[in-house]
Amino acid sequence: MFLTASGALLTAADVVTPPGSPTSAEAEYRLGPEDVIEVFVWKEPEATTTVTIRSDGRISLPLAGELEAAGKTAVELQQEITTKLSQYVNQPVVNVMVKQINSLKISVLGEVRRPDVYKIKSRVTVLDAIAMAGGFTDLARPSKVVVLRNTPAGPQRIMVNIKQLVGDGSKAPFYLQTLDTVYVE
Repeated sequence: MFLTASGALLTAADVVTPPGSPTSAEAEYRLGPEDVIEVFVWKEPEATTTVTIRSDGRISLPLAGELEAAGKTAVELQQEITTKLSQYVNQPVVNVMVKQINSLKISVLGEVRRPDVYKIKSRVTVLDAIAMAGGFTDLARPSKVVVLRNTPAGPQRIMVNIKQLVGDGSKAPFYLQTLDTVYVE
């Protein structure tokens, strides 16, 4: 069980993707800050460019101007760019390609051997994150691990008891989401 900042108890089923629904690894990738994309406009070389998504989540494109890119799929961004360019180009054919993914990261802080921000390539559990950070220090309290997660409803604190999670093999693993922070007391 997990405890939120408001005192509500959550189970692994409340915070882990339910079976049958697409997981974050299976769902279409959503762009984030520092990702590099190529915007190709057929027969319009001056509108074709490679751009890095800024930390504010926006990009600047010739003719299309400023656009919000973070949180969108490549297809969604492609459609928005097509709409913007149609004011200047007759029937633009736009393709958005993700060249480099740099926004998938988590932070592991507190009583771990190597606290840092870690880039991730796939789904990571809270145990994986602690292992990436070199494991617990001698002062760590494995029963008091907090996952800080920003949600549309606001910040969420999820208390995770690693001793209980490891000791009870029947519990589902606790998967982190990109930009989660794991804090070990």
